[in-house]
Amino acid sequence: MQQFVNTALSGLTLGMVYAAFALALVMIWRSTRIVNFAQAPMAMVTTFVALAVIDAGHSYWLGFGLALLSGLVLGAVTERVVIRPVEGKPEINAVILTLGLFIVLHALASVVFGNRYRSFPAPFGVRGIEVGDTTLGITGFGVFSIAAVLVVMVILVALFRYTDLGLKMRAAALNQEVARLLGVRVGRMLTLGWALASLVGSLAGLLIAGGSLVHPGFMDSIVVFGFVAAVLGGLESPVGAVLGGLLLGLSLSFVSGYVGSQLVALTALAILMLVLTLRPGGLFAPAAQRRV
Repeated sequence: MQQFVNTALSGLTLGMVYAAFALALVMIWRSTRIVNFAQAPMAMVTTFVALAVIDAGHSYWLGFGLALLSGLVLGAVTERVVIRPVEGKPEINAVILTLGLFIVLHALASVVFGNRYRSFPAPFGVRGIEVGDTTLGITGFGVFSIAAVLVVMVILVALFRYTDLGLKMRAAALNQEVARLLGVRVGRMLTLGWALASLVGSLAGLLIAGGSLVHPGFMDSIVVFGFVAAVLGGLESPVGAVLGGLLLGLSLSFVSGYVGSQLVALTALAILMLVLTLRPGGLFAPAAQRRV
């Protein structure tokens, strides 16, 4: 029973980490209709910004805040400099550019930060929470990660459903010509979408790095699992991204704990294939979206 509880708690924390990255993918998709495959190295760069601030003797929270701010700026600059020149062209052009940016950011990070593994601190410790004589398989930082992801999910739902800004961002992503006729500044909305998605991605990087070792490739595997979580929940739904991350995290945790860690990647692939076959729009996408 104790193993089951700890495996479930570990899966819960892992799922929220996947959900954080999936939220960044949902954010960029809903606001620009592009899947940004460079999201992981962008988050990696901002994580190293936080580490540089912390290593300089400043507080964790200052590094945390500056990492989020640098993510916001990096996303805006990426849209303006890299993506804007291919605006109006086939969408595959922008996707290919993000793949190229993935490689470029990796190379630059290796030159600037080096390839060695470095320890990244966690503000609430990485020891399991003790309840009586029992140590649970969840840490204080894990609880913080869960709370942070839930807060971001609520903010994104409120942004896209209940604010004029969110509606303008969705309009700019879905039909730029009509949006311009309605007075929407499409260029600004696309830049804002990239900036906010990069900010959420930066948060994901910080949550993944907390209490572990980081290097320029530490986010690479999260691209796969975060994408699976986003597809599982539906690229249109922030709530679906979180639920998809939870389902994926719990599934992989139980497979790793009871079957074998060598089957984790195969299980993720099987889940992705199953969802794309049965529910191409995602398990939690609106009914109309699934019928498309």
